[in-house]
Amino acid sequence: MPPGSGQKGVVPLELLFDLVFAFAVSQLSDHLLNHLTWRGVAETLVMLLAILMVWSYTSWVAIILGPEHSKTRWMMLIVMLPALFLNASVTKAFTLYGWTFATPLLLIQLGRIAWTLLNAPDQFYREHYYRVLIWFTLATPFWVIGTVEGSEARLAWWSAAVGIDLVGTWLAHPIPGRKLRSVNVPFDADHMLDRCRQFVIIALGETVVRTGTAIAGAPETGMTLATGLSALVGTVALWALSFGSTHRQVMRHLDKSKDPIRTSRYAVNANMGIIAGLIAVAVGNKVVIANPEGPTSWALSLLLAGGPILFLASQGWYLWLVPKVRPRLHWIGGLGLFLAGLVTQALPTYGALILVGSWLMILAIADEKIVPLRGGHH
Repeated sequence: MPPGSGQKGVVPLELLFDLVFAFAVSQLSDHLLNHLTWRGVAETLVMLLAILMVWSYTSWVAIILGPEHSKTRWMMLIVMLPALFLNASVTKAFTLYGWTFATPLLLIQLGRIAWTLLNAPDQFYREHYYRVLIWFTLATPFWVIGTVEGSEARLAWWSAAVGIDLVGTWLAHPIPGRKLRSVNVPFDADHMLDRCRQFVIIALGETVVRTGTAIAGAPETGMTLATGLSALVGTVALWALSFGSTHRQVMRHLDKSKDPIRTSRYAVNANMGIIAGLIAVAVGNKVVIANPEGPTSWALSLLLAGGPILFLASQGWYLWLVPKVRPRLHWIGGLGLFLAGLVTQALPTYGALILVGSWLMILAIADEKIVPLRGGHH
């Protein structure tokens, strides 16, 4: 049995490791806030996915080998150094200094994969990380070419690189003609899901920080009170939706699952959409509090309503595919947010924020009180 299969609970080093990525979430929010264009959204998404894969791959390896193991501790500590520089380079990754993002990324990913191959606890994991190495080797030239080609062409090259890595992650890095089944393979899925929830807390924390800094920089008026309160209500609602009945459904499934690796892999995939949605919410809150009486643009509606839609869609997708629960509340919630996004075009920005925050709170209350709305199996 792999060393990590019996571990329970997040250890202090994992929390320290996460602080480096809390900084990444802040940097990504800054980049999106300063580049509120379609290209800026795409740049932020590409960097977010790359950074989340660094976090998730490293966290996964730590669980396989056991986060208390001395080799694992050293691996995580070593990864933290280039990860800090990776995250610090987010705001200049699409300038002349793209190498400051790509270099630490490649060092971490290729170095950690090689280290894992040397320290894999059994043949199953050795075979799996051999596949991961093949997939990431395919993506590496796109990172390098994008860095060399310059800032204008970089987005296309890096998008291709992230796309290859993302497809590999979603499909468990398949190789034609060679099957690798994860059923009944020991893995501490409870620990991995705890790690995913920890990252959701980081992203929720970013919405609180952005709301707080926006309030601190705004005039002391009733409008600031109203918008700040609405932003906080929306954040609390998203927290409740994260740790309410969805969490309970997943835990019940986990208790009887024979494939903890699949349960964890899908959780990592869903977390990417959840984190992206929360970053959009954080930036939208800050924009509204800073300018509450301006007209609502489509870009702002995309942040305020689209962010929670992505959050709910990612959660609902996971519920549908893993515990096999019909996520009706998520469907209803997403439809309501879509309609709210259309309606808000006729409202000032404060009206848009209040409308979205109120609807999210209604969903959170329904999630807690009207559990049968989400019940039932396929």
